[in-house]
Amino acid sequence: MGEKVLETNEILKGSKSTADAGEKGSICEEPKHQKLKLLVAENNLRNSALQMAFEEQKKASDNFLRLFEEQKREKEEALRKILELERNLDEKQKLEMEIEELKGKLEVLKHLGAEDDTGVRQMIDQMKERLEEKDDDLNYLEEFNRQLLLKERESNDELQEARKELIAGFSNLLSSNRVSIGIKRMGELDVKPFKNACKTRFPSDEAEIKAAELCALWQESLKDTEWYPFQIIKDDKGNPKILLKEDDERLRSLKKEWGSEVYEAVTSALTELREYNPSGCYVVPELWSFKENRKATLKEVIFYIFGQLKILKRKRN
Repeated sequence: MGEKVLETNEILKGSKSTADAGEKGSICEEPKHQKLKLLVAENNLRNSALQMAFEEQKKASDNFLRLFEEQKREKEEALRKILELERNLDEKQKLEMEIEELKGKLEVLKHLGAEDDTGVRQMIDQMKERLEEKDDDLNYLEEFNRQLLLKERESNDELQEARKELIAGFSNLLSSNRVSIGIKRMGELDVKPFKNACKTRFPSDEAEIKAAELCALWQESLKDTEWYPFQIIKDDKGNPKILLKEDDERLRSLKKEWGSEVYEAVTSALTELREYNPSGCYVVPELWSFKENRKATLKEVIFYIFGQLKILKRKRN
């Protein structure tokens, strides 16, 4: 009888131990499950944020594209009117000549002293009427020209504002050195020619430092508003052209001491500053086609951004 009681107790103890172990196992598994749920939620939240960011970028690009198309149409219309005005330039000159001729004839008729003559008075009245018509036509052409110039100026201002917004809004996307369309800092010296020149004169551990110092020194020189190594000459057709002075003392010394590559870097930066910021002489960002080494059009930039956004979306997915 005692042995059976002992067996029963052992069985009960074993069952209790098994139950306790099961409870402990479920307690251990519960935090893992919660952690997994948190990771999934964080991942979903991150994907949602990325999707929202992509949609915002796409919306901004769509707005820029719409703005570009509107401005393109407006500019084409303005150019069409300007061409029309140029075609009418001869007509304007003819009108001016006719007006002067009519004025002369009127003066002659007045000095004939035959104002009592009905025929003469009629001729004078007719000529006055024609003169007024010619004056009206001339005023119309002049006002038309003024409106075209104003519209062209407004269109250019809007285009420049759109370029500034693209530079500010997509600087991260366009700042890589390996892009075909990006942002170039006009007037900023390229340090590579300075490095190449310094490597031929200094040990490798000093060349980098010397190149950086030399580049910074010449970047400061470019800000000197009193230094203007340019001259104005006329080409074969008599049109003025701005060229670098070949006998400028600073540039001659630079070329002699550091070579053609450094000289080209400095003169290139000088030319960019003269074009983009002649009064301030500080670096100006510009949308640039590195592939073709020229200023990028708004259309090129917008389509490039669209392409990059599609690539980013595929990578995230």
